[in-house]
Amino acid sequence: MAASSYTWKCCEEEKEDDNVAVLQFSNGNVKNTDQLDFNYYKNVLASNPRKRNRRILVAESNRLSYVGNNFGTGSLRCNNMCKYYVGVLDKTSMQMEVHSAQLFNMQPLIPGESMPADEPDTKKSYRHKVDSLIEAFGTTKQKRALSSRRNNQVADDSLQQAVAQAASNIIEQKGIEVLQQEVADSEALTDTVLYLPVCNLEADTEEDVYPFNELLSDVEYAALEPVGKKMAGLTSEELLKMREQGCPQTVMRYLEAMPVDPEARDRQARCLWYLSLLIKVAHQKFISRKYFHIHVSVGSEDDCPKIIINKVMKTFTVESFSHGRVKNVVASSMRIKLASYCLALLLHINHQTANLTRLHQDLGLHDSRMIEVAKSMGLKLSKMPAECADQAGFDEHRIATLQLPLMKYERFTQTKKRKKLR
Repeated sequence: MAASSYTWKCCEEEKEDDNVAVLQFSNGNVKNTDQLDFNYYKNVLASNPRKRNRRILVAESNRLSYVGNNFGTGSLRCNNMCKYYVGVLDKTSMQMEVHSAQLFNMQPLIPGESMPADEPDTKKSYRHKVDSLIEAFGTTKQKRALSSRRNNQVADDSLQQAVAQAASNIIEQKGIEVLQQEVADSEALTDTVLYLPVCNLEADTEEDVYPFNELLSDVEYAALEPVGKKMAGLTSEELLKMREQGCPQTVMRYLEAMPVDPEARDRQARCLWYLSLLIKVAHQKFISRKYFHIHVSVGSEDDCPKIIINKVMKTFTVESFSHGRVKNVVASSMRIKLASYCLALLLHINHQTANLTRLHQDLGLHDSRMIEVAKSMGLKLSKMPAECADQAGFDEHRIATLQLPLMKYERFTQTKKRKKLR
């Protein structure tokens, strides 16, 4: 009969127990279904939303029994992803009724052997038991977390094996004594080297050792043009007012002796404005964006360029969470970083020479820390008489000079001697 003579008839509302069971036997097809006795079981905990839909279907024969369920490891995952329907054709009225269906994977149950789900848990750990429960009864979120943890565990095991193999190869090649010495040298340099500006050890000229564009990019340098013009055009009265207000003496030294050439004067003015900002930041414990709109410039009331604010916040502060707020902290390590960047900037301002004595006074660092930064940067240290009496009363100033090849200093390590008990 042609398909056009059939008509669909939607069945009335069905209950969960009215679902048609569609069987799939794992070990083949059943030839004589009349020889099978079917029993359908449902969970008695109908009030529990997770268990009320659990069903077990048992097919028994004279030779073998089959069991299928819609939950647990042996169930078909397609029941959770798809919805199945079965059409029943009434040959008298030529109408087909559509009913909801549920698939069961029927597995043989051999007498004397337990099913995989019935294995004793005495040999399993507590974590394995919990994982088994999550697989059977867990929510979708819990199952995703379990799968992710297992994948990470496999990756960690593989990584540990690779690291162990690589470590054993390195130990065989270099030896334990050489490795211990390398670790000691790296630990000794960690405190300072991590906070130095980018250094080009293969540079042919002194200016390229600590590249200027690593201290101030072209975009950042261009953003300093407005404040640089104000800095370059300061009058003697404004300079005197700045000195009275406590302007860093390193900055004042070069402001009072600005170059005559317009291009060189503009470059030095921009660098001095940025240097003054870094010195001010070094004296802060916490810093916020509001700070740059209040204490941003020297001799100018213009706002600090936004790109400079972002650079300082990102490069010279550490984010810390305190009292429900995120704060930008100028930690002690960041003060060392500020000192190294200020020193590198001074080298470009004054022909690869910098006065360490004035700089450590302006930054509020100890003299030994400033010398350690200069040595880590490979600078040559020397002393020269002070041109005029300083506020701190130094008779000599320590000068740092960048020369090629860079200086190499042996790190001094002091060990405390134990007092002998008499």
